Amino acid sequence: KQWYQRRVAITAGGLQSTVYREGLNFKVPWLHRPIIFDIRATPRRITSPTGSKDLQTVNISLRVLSRPDPTALQTIYRKLSVDFNDRVLPSIVNEVLKSVVAQFNASQLITQRQLVSDMVREQLVERASDFNIILEDVAITDLTFSQQYTAAVEAKQIAQQEAQRAAILVEKAVQERQQKVVQAEGETQAALLLGEAIDNNPGYLKLRRLTAARQIASTIARSQNKVYLEADSLFLNIRDTSKDEELTATTSSKSK
Repeated sequence: KQWYQRRVAITAGGLQSTVYREGLNFKVPWLHRPIIFDIRATPRRITSPTGSKDLQTVNISLRVLSRPDPTALQTIYRKLSVDFNDRVLPSIVNEVLKSVVAQFNASQLITQRQLVSDMVREQLVERASDFNIILEDVAITDLTFSQQYTAAVEAKQIAQQEAQRAAILVEKAVQERQQKVVQAEGETQAALLLGEAIDNNPGYLKLRRLTAARQIASTIARSQNKVYLEADSLFLNIRDTSKDEELTATTSSKSK
């Protein structure tokens, strides 16, 4: 006999109260009929569709390790027979899952999965003990929602991402507007300073003419083509001081 097996015997007088362990035991032909129980923990996966607190359909799969109580094999056989797991576990698992899941929203089932698993385990162990069944382990292996709810969650996430993108674009537009305002203020201030520089120092225009002439000459010098331009219109005739005298006179008259 195997160490993981226990036997109860049925005789002409009915079910005996003795549980036979592994080892050498005697059976009287036509009088004794042994009933063999496997007392090892047996894994079983049970899937149950149920509803959450917010009326969402949830499919939960449980992995249950169960074994019979070795001290109550006669009671188990008398009430449930040898296939006690098939008779009891599916019904009590569905009962407990529906009771626990109904206390949580669909989102809470994900964020508080460990709490849900602990509550299911506690209630399921207590419920199975009424049938002399010992549960070694209870774990949630799979948790899925309906296609409609999954599509709604994806649509919500997309909407949130689009809202965040729109907020970023608005913030960018505000920053660009502020930048343009600052740039315009800077250009206005630069124009005022330029006007003051011209009024206070007529030689400033001469300096600007020299700078412009140097830049134009540098650009033309780097060109591979031959260019013929009028010197006066491009500020290249820097030796002509007539215009400077006119500007100086104009500035002096404005100052007066």
